[in-house]
Amino acid sequence: MALLVEMGWGGQVQLPDNIAWTDISQYASVARGVTITRGAADELAETQPGTATLTLDNDDGRFTPGNAGSPYYPYVRRNAPIRIAVALIPTRSGTAPYPLAQLGDDFDDNRVDTTLWTAGGGAVETGGRMRLPMTPGGGSSSYTSVRQWTLTGSKVTAKFATVPAAGGSSAASVSMYVLSQTSGTQLRWRYDAVTGQLRALAEVGSTDGSPTILTYNPIDHAWLRIRESGGTVYFETSGDGAYWTVRRTLATPAWVGTDQAQVQFAASRTGGTGDWAEFDLVGATVKPRFYGVVNEFPVDWEGLVSTVQISCTDLFKRLNKLPALRSMLSEEISGLLPTAYYPLTEPDGSASFGDLSGNGQPSMAITQAGAGGTLTLAAEAGPPATGENAPTFTPASATAGKYLAVDLGASVQQALTAGTIAVEAWFKTTTTSRAILSLYSPDLQYVHVLSLSASGALQIEWTDTGSSTLTVETISGTSGLANGAWHHVVWDQSLSGNVCVDGVNVDPTVPVTDGVDIRFLQIGGYRGTRLWSGALAHVALWPRANLSGVLKTHYDAGWDGFEGESADSRVNRFCSYAGPLTLDVRGSTHDPIASQGTGGTNALARMREVETTESGKLFAARDGFRMIYQSRDVRYNPAPSGEAFQVDYADLETRQVELADDDQKMVNDVTGSRPGGATQRVIALPSIQAYGLYPQTLDILKTSDNSVLDASNWLVSRYADPAPELREVPIEAYTMPSYASILDADISSYFSVTSLPSQAPVPTMRVTVEGYTETIGEASHRIQFHTSATVNDSVWVLDDPVYSALDSTTRLAY
Repeated sequence: MALLVEMGWGGQVQLPDNIAWTDISQYASVARGVTITRGAADELAETQPGTATLTLDNDDGRFTPGNAGSPYYPYVRRNAPIRIAVALIPTRSGTAPYPLAQLGDDFDDNRVDTTLWTAGGGAVETGGRMRLPMTPGGGSSSYTSVRQWTLTGSKVTAKFATVPAAGGSSAASVSMYVLSQTSGTQLRWRYDAVTGQLRALAEVGSTDGSPTILTYNPIDHAWLRIRESGGTVYFETSGDGAYWTVRRTLATPAWVGTDQAQVQFAASRTGGTGDWAEFDLVGATVKPRFYGVVNEFPVDWEGLVSTVQISCTDLFKRLNKLPALRSMLSEEISGLLPTAYYPLTEPDGSASFGDLSGNGQPSMAITQAGAGGTLTLAAEAGPPATGENAPTFTPASATAGKYLAVDLGASVQQALTAGTIAVEAWFKTTTTSRAILSLYSPDLQYVHVLSLSASGALQIEWTDTGSSTLTVETISGTSGLANGAWHHVVWDQSLSGNVCVDGVNVDPTVPVTDGVDIRFLQIGGYRGTRLWSGALAHVALWPRANLSGVLKTHYDAGWDGFEGESADSRVNRFCSYAGPLTLDVRGSTHDPIASQGTGGTNALARMREVETTESGKLFAARDGFRMIYQSRDVRYNPAPSGEAFQVDYADLETRQVELADDDQKMVNDVTGSRPGGATQRVIALPSIQAYGLYPQTLDILKTSDNSVLDASNWLVSRYADPAPELREVPIEAYTMPSYASILDADISSYFSVTSLPSQAPVPTMRVTVEGYTETIGEASHRIQFHTSATVNDSVWVLDDPVYSALDSTTRLAY
């Protein structure tokens, strides 16, 4: 086992594809240990931010913030990305020929293992790596294995730790070979330092007529692998050693099934400046343990010895620091990167209305036409699901009153000229024959107006000739929009003038008109005429094509906050507001969720509301920048074949094994409610009679009273009388034969503790992982699992011998 600690100096954790990772493992103190916490204390608690602490050797000052002499300067700073993994190094077992997957070396002893390798051309081990000197004109340096391996059904893996420079040489290359018994017949990865190409080669006579050629990428090609399986050879690369991308496949050459193979790492250059190539962790299986950021780099001294003990937090840190969301409608509009966006939600007393596109457009000025009329800010409740207010326009007449106007500037004018226009707005009125908004060029050659006709139908008006008489297209099927209710309109010129009203395509025949030279935007009128009477909100503008299919969904955002969309879609939506952030959804039970259209809390808090409603689990991945959302059915009726591992009680750290039978989790009286629904109560009378009242309130985002009742029954059926359970299971994993399987266990994995002492209620107890604390040390990896009883999540299966036991496993799923 080798500890693998890597820093993303200069990178941003939210941009994982752009991080070039630097291995700092040799500076991490395994003597002091690396401690990682993850998950929750039990199944009823929220998962907490994952943390990691470790001590770094800082004798040369490389981890001192602000130290210009550090090789990492100026990137030794808070929030630097970090990832931690354990690399499992294989050992040989059985008799030769051995599978190539058993060839392993972490090079940490800084001496050549002559039972595995022959080093030539000055190749050495140093700094915990295999180093291949590349001396100009000095021939090849190499590490060559003993010929005792077979590739069939196996693999060879290595980390390409140091990539050489071209150094002015006409030829400089590094290769990782699998050699047959015939000279020149081989498989290999070859890196050409002069061209920057990485080649996957299957050679006969030292040539391959159709190689796969990649432009070397230090992020994507940090690890190399050659693998054989089922008659196919795979050339693969990886950025972290855990997840692999296939770069080339070919039918397995005949020699693979007959020859004992050798592995060779070789490097050479013809001229220029000498340097070296390095490989590490040959044969390693990488198990990610933590992904996040360093909170700080505090420098400590003990005499002249300097260390830095860093604390790290997973991506929950970033999510917790995100600002409160605006309404769903506002977040949806902002997420599409409009050129200009005026929500018009300013509070009473404001003198103007600002742009929230992020492009720094000028604010909209309140403009007077004629005499009289008012514009009252925040006087009208906005679109129903937003929880925001909108301004009310009250003109004295169609030509006397107030409207909003802005010169969007030359940059917007240029952008709109380059593309067709898409525009959206919300409006509310009882007055017809008025203009919602208008767009026009400085010389009035190009004009676009959205308005209501005398019958309250939507109109598109335009000119592209400078005519003072605008062409008018009345949108069929839209009469009666001046009914005092909020309505949403989208006009996307790129799709034959596609018009949508209240989320529905209403007239796809409006002619396309160009956005040439458009610069001025007015809301609530057209050049001081047809002044709007009523409310307006959320006006946005794009110089982009084919948006109407997306923009029309903004009606759902503003009208009911996506009421009824599935839980997984809702969590994914909030992830998009928070990042964007990738979501890994697991499970298949995703109930409809009530509206969360209003703003006020951040994206993580909103995701937590869904998690609670669905009895799901939400947590940060330990292997990358993404969230994981598990539906409750992930835990239903786990099969023995799905166990992560089994562990004998005698192999545990027995002083800390805990069997609990208390009332910590007991719930026998649930009062459930939902937004706009009934308040309902579910009790377990036998439990109340036996133990007294253990009440709980359940306020959740269900869309029906029956769903609230189901959720309440689910809670009571699980915890009215919980059975004794193991809550803490400590394991010294490093010494276990199932070490790799133990490392695979994560939140909601389950395993069995067998051969429990005679005092236990049963000889074997199956538990579900809720979280853990692990400490990685020298030849030690201790994991304290926080667990719950797996049986708590079992559900009834008709006529099943295990899951239809009366009063035991006949719990109805929901």
